[in-house]
Amino acid sequence: MGNKEHGGRVTIPTNLDVVPETIELMKRWGADAIRDCDGTEFPEELTKTGAKIYATYYTTRKDNAWAKANPDEVQQSYIMTNFYTATGNELQIPLMKGISDELMQVNTRDDRKRWWEVIDRTTGEPLDAAAWHYDAATESVVIDAPAAYHEYTVSFLAYLIWDPVHMYNSVINDWKGVEHQIPFDVRQPKTHAYTMKRLREYLESHPYVNVVRFTTFFHLFTLVFDELRREKYVDWYGYSASVSPYILEQFEKEVGYKFRPEFIIDQGYYNNQYRVPTKEYKDFQAFQRREVAGLMKEMTDIVHAYGKEAMMFLGDHWIGCEPFMPEFQQSGVDAIVGSVGNGSTLRLISDIPGVKYTEGRFLPYFFPDTFHEGGNPVREAKENWVTARRAILRKPIDRIGYGGYLKLACEFPEFLDYVESVCNEFRELYENIKGTTPYCVKTVAVLNSWGQQRAWGCHMVHHALYQKQNYSYAGVIEALSGAPFDVKFISFDDIKADPKVLDSIDVLINVGDGDTAHTGGKVWEDPDVSSAVKGFVHRGGGLIGVGEPGGHQYQGRYLQLSAPLGVEKETGFTLNYDKYNWDEHRDHFILADCPDHDVDFGEGKKSIFAWEGTEILIQRDKEVQMAAHEYGKGRGVYISGLPYSFVNNRVLYRAILWAAHDEADLHKWFSTNYNVEVHAYVKNGKYCVVNNTYEPQDTTVYTGDGSSFDLHLDANEIKWYSIEG
Repeated sequence: MGNKEHGGRVTIPTNLDVVPETIELMKRWGADAIRDCDGTEFPEELTKTGAKIYATYYTTRKDNAWAKANPDEVQQSYIMTNFYTATGNELQIPLMKGISDELMQVNTRDDRKRWWEVIDRTTGEPLDAAAWHYDAATESVVIDAPAAYHEYTVSFLAYLIWDPVHMYNSVINDWKGVEHQIPFDVRQPKTHAYTMKRLREYLESHPYVNVVRFTTFFHLFTLVFDELRREKYVDWYGYSASVSPYILEQFEKEVGYKFRPEFIIDQGYYNNQYRVPTKEYKDFQAFQRREVAGLMKEMTDIVHAYGKEAMMFLGDHWIGCEPFMPEFQQSGVDAIVGSVGNGSTLRLISDIPGVKYTEGRFLPYFFPDTFHEGGNPVREAKENWVTARRAILRKPIDRIGYGGYLKLACEFPEFLDYVESVCNEFRELYENIKGTTPYCVKTVAVLNSWGQQRAWGCHMVHHALYQKQNYSYAGVIEALSGAPFDVKFISFDDIKADPKVLDSIDVLINVGDGDTAHTGGKVWEDPDVSSAVKGFVHRGGGLIGVGEPGGHQYQGRYLQLSAPLGVEKETGFTLNYDKYNWDEHRDHFILADCPDHDVDFGEGKKSIFAWEGTEILIQRDKEVQMAAHEYGKGRGVYISGLPYSFVNNRVLYRAILWAAHDEADLHKWFSTNYNVEVHAYVKNGKYCVVNNTYEPQDTTVYTGDGSSFDLHLDANEIKWYSIEG
């Protein structure tokens, strides 16, 4: 199956009811691997196809007998109540209001006074344990003498009595009569020993399995449902469900200070990726990563002992498994598979170091939310492929695949035809670019609080859904995912530890709203960080700020990068100062490819003005949208907002070249049409020109020596060329 000349590098899902269809699609799509999915079984007939067989393996669920027999070792999560205002002599706070009782159950087994926290949110101070008690009859915390009109919350431990992913799949697919799978905590002694025994038994009873696809390991990201089974809170990076008194006591011993629930709860923000992380939260993350990696190694060693590969799905129970961090390299994982929503999510997978191969699960997922009468899976597949392909051309994944229920996909023959063309094109791309580094014009670094830990994805809130509040960060990252730059991610901690980390960078990018983890917030009060960044630009480096770069009110400035960028935000504190610099310069190098020399800034930012000496490229109603500024030997570019589009890709490309003083290298591996891109693989002696649209395009292509030729491309077409000489 999967002829090596015409197939391979593709994984498809199967089930008991689609055996002939699976065999047929293996031939058509050139699939050389088959997988099962949640809620499916692997057909025995397909074990003899010669294909590689992936088995989805759940370390923390699908064994309710064990979970029910050991309720003390069921997984737990920290959760915070709503805010309640004291208006009388006593305040009663219901714990489970707004939370699904199918999902969670209050943990009354462990010491509530030690592991829960009642906080006066008006003062920010925790209440003494004697000031409150728990009323089991009403599942409420009662504060006996609250301060009048102060607001209070309770942070408490709850058991996860339904695995949130299983709940999600059940709700989305409208499963009826399905037993709720209870997640158990592999970190705890009894379950730890049982889990290792259970894994060995599984491997012995499934000799036909080649790849154990861990989905994922131990701790789920934060996913909370309300009483109506609606998603209430989702954070793909959330650590709140990776806790238990057993774990937290170990944490206390390691760090040498007492744990507080607030380290996780964070005023109800749960330390989401927009919050500037505290030292305590970073300590907890590091502890969890080390512990999880050690336990992963124990499991992968068992898998290897049975002659099989260990694959990790980058999703579901992945907390503590951050693949860009050094601990992950010690885990023994052979391969990574993840869901590809666009270019940035593809790079989130393909850039992972230290694994034998990476695989992207393309969209749409074969679920009824897309595959239904009147649905248009082809349209979604086309959008998915054209956005992912840009990133593949910079850093390819090794394999592609699909997930869900194959029976649903088989009802859409046009979809099957389109995926066949995608599989063939992917193999062609891979053969042309494998084992080489594409030509990079410049080295660009994105600066935020997370750095490499959350490379490519720290803007994602949940299910990679679009959020208008982060369109600029998402736009910049998506643009970079397919651009000819060597892209790095550095944190403020990296600069603090060693300012020389900036020496190998041409252009630094800071993008986001003020006082967020993306722009740094209070970190700019640290003179070591502030001086290092300004010094980097002043000595000749480039800086691009989007939105509110360095936004934090401190010492007479709101934009702490105001000096190198040449702009500031009017917060009301400088209304008394007159501003005279409003002239536009739309003939600038950065805007040369923009229709009418204008840019879509999205919602932009209000009240930005330019200092004298700054060149305003675009302003609207005396609010600066784009500006360029010379700062010492370096340059700064300010952009108010940058939603993702092909023309904005070009804007960012030109802004980077200008900031790096490298306008002269524009016409090198370059297309004059911003809908068309050029990718060079000098080591392989090849380059390609790709039409990123589903419309025909004409362009002039410049090669590496500056020579050019005119070219017509059909819709979505790629043309490959040899590099002469």
